[in-house]
Amino acid sequence: MTLTVLEPEGLYPDTALEQRIMGPSVRILQGACKASLVELPDETCQQADALMTLRMAVPADQIARFPKLRVIIRMGVGYDRVDRAAAAARGIKVCNVPDYGTQEVAEFAVLMALALRRGLTLYHDTQRGPDPARWGVMPHPAVRRQEVQTFGILGLGRIGTAAALRAKALGYRVVFYDPALPNGADRAIGVARCRTMDEMLAQADVLSIHCPLTRTTRGLVGERELRLLPQNAVVINTARGPILDIDALERVMREGHVAAAGLDVIPVEPPVEPIPSLLRAYRDREDWLTGRLIICPHIAFHTPEAWDDIRLKAAETMRDVLVEGLDTNVIPPESD
Repeated sequence: MTLTVLEPEGLYPDTALEQRIMGPSVRILQGACKASLVELPDETCQQADALMTLRMAVPADQIARFPKLRVIIRMGVGYDRVDRAAAAARGIKVCNVPDYGTQEVAEFAVLMALALRRGLTLYHDTQRGPDPARWGVMPHPAVRRQEVQTFGILGLGRIGTAAALRAKALGYRVVFYDPALPNGADRAIGVARCRTMDEMLAQADVLSIHCPLTRTTRGLVGERELRLLPQNAVVINTARGPILDIDALERVMREGHVAAAGLDVIPVEPPVEPIPSLLRAYRDREDWLTGRLIICPHIAFHTPEAWDDIRLKAAETMRDVLVEGLDTNVIPPESD
């Protein structure tokens, strides 16, 4: 029996790699969607046994257009744009690709922390333009030695673990909070587990967010949590924007409780009007943010090698689950 896999975005010039990995029992179709699965003709949807998406959301109304669908693969780590409840109701397996970009995102999180904590952004901002700051040291509450700080990690999964190892190598004391992690994972890499998130926040001179976006993590870090951080903490988010309340972050930064922040993600991407006021202040180069904020357009994962991994590992996951009946990277429907 021939199985049909649909890649609706036409991401690659050919499907030779996918065909080689999935084998002769699979037929691969490519679409040309630019923004949404709505663009797919019904006859194409009706043929698909499996779906591989990178940027496309997979809501319930679109799942209903695929009568034969058995597998949905989100070609990335996050799976919050797939309606897993609707998929589970049909017995459709939902998978992600959790092992691409691990090094890149971890490095980017630590890189932003270092850039803010060692004044790289401060001097970069103040030495440009026709009226640069004086040539010399500028005292700033964000600037600290790594060895006197604690690096707090929210979510010690693959990326969180990679970030922990890198922060530890740079001299930080590393602690984490992750209630889903089995005992002993902390000892394996020589970091300290916190029993509660509040316990971790209270000692995190740097807070780095690495948990997935789920029902329970949406809005997880709000104003109360940010105020638990030590004075002049730095906040880093390379996970998902809605985990962190960006308006609360602006308030605690304006008050001086949080010294600086690095964001690779924001609540709505790409931003639409009305954009968050913190992003507006950043774009307007308001003086109070000088040296204190980095915002990037969700690119922490990006290297050519990571893009290659997305394609390869997505194809391998599809082979395992659709062709061989394995549960590789399957997200349990009962998980948050």
